[in-house]
Amino acid sequence: MRRIPSFPALRAFEAAARLGSFARASGELHLTPSAVSHQIRALERWFGRALFRRANRQATLTADGQRLLAGLTGAFDAIETICADLSPPPPSSLAVHCTPSFAAKWLGPRLPAFVETHPGIAIHLSTSADPVDLGRHGEIDILIAYGRPPRGPGLAVESLGPEEIAALCTPELARTIGPVGPGVAGRFTRLDSSFSPVRWPDWFARNGLPVPAAAAGAAFDRGSLVISAAVQGLGVALETLRFAEGEIGAGQLVRLGGGQVESLYRDLHFICYRERDGALQKIQAFRHWLLAVEEASRARPHPPARDGAGSR
Repeated sequence: MRRIPSFPALRAFEAAARLGSFARASGELHLTPSAVSHQIRALERWFGRALFRRANRQATLTADGQRLLAGLTGAFDAIETICADLSPPPPSSLAVHCTPSFAAKWLGPRLPAFVETHPGIAIHLSTSADPVDLGRHGEIDILIAYGRPPRGPGLAVESLGPEEIAALCTPELARTIGPVGPGVAGRFTRLDSSFSPVRWPDWFARNGLPVPAAAAGAAFDRGSLVISAAVQGLGVALETLRFAEGEIGAGQLVRLGGGQVESLYRDLHFICYRERDGALQKIQAFRHWLLAVEEASRARPHPPARDGAGSR
């Protein structure tokens, strides 16, 4: 049997001696100052000698206390080292920022797969529609920018690839609108996405149709809201299929005009990070995963238009 005093008492002494205060030791050990004092007095009784000189509400180490601290410091350091070696590494935190629609409609549903394959990386996801400058927001590791890619020294920017932007509506509305032709603009309400760089005149021009003089209908500041309004039959949304994969797959939305109408293709989402952080394992892990998931998503054919006027 080892002849050593109470380990909690030794911990209390080591903390108080190292920090120079019973109060600070109590904070580190989550004990009251009185409990720390009682532990140290019990240790002094076990040794039969004083370890602290107490005077004017202050305590200083005696020579015996200094000897004990010197020995405990090495022992506690060794204990801490072996415990750290045997413990799992703490999760690495990765702060990702993107737009609310990208988070809700694309990234969020796919994140569990990343978390499952990278349990050592804790994702902290934040969102906003406003542009973000990584130079001013050091708390963000990766920015998934929308629309126009940011530029600046020391910034790495990669496109997530071209995405299809199509005119989308319910199958019922598509049948009501009928064939897409020169007068089609007067037969449906155009739903507008305020922040989208792709506008209705682009779609009309792409399909060789006259651009209507009248303004579009309801406008929304989130792509996800435009998709939701289209599902509710409020009109036709001009949006990226990244935000409408689920609705198209469920048959809630179809491409207006089906195979007779051309979509637009643009690079709209960009992964951005500081070049100096590019070699960090957590940055590379998320970047490789994101690009691989996007490539796999593009490789899968989108569901064909169903019950849409003019579909093949």
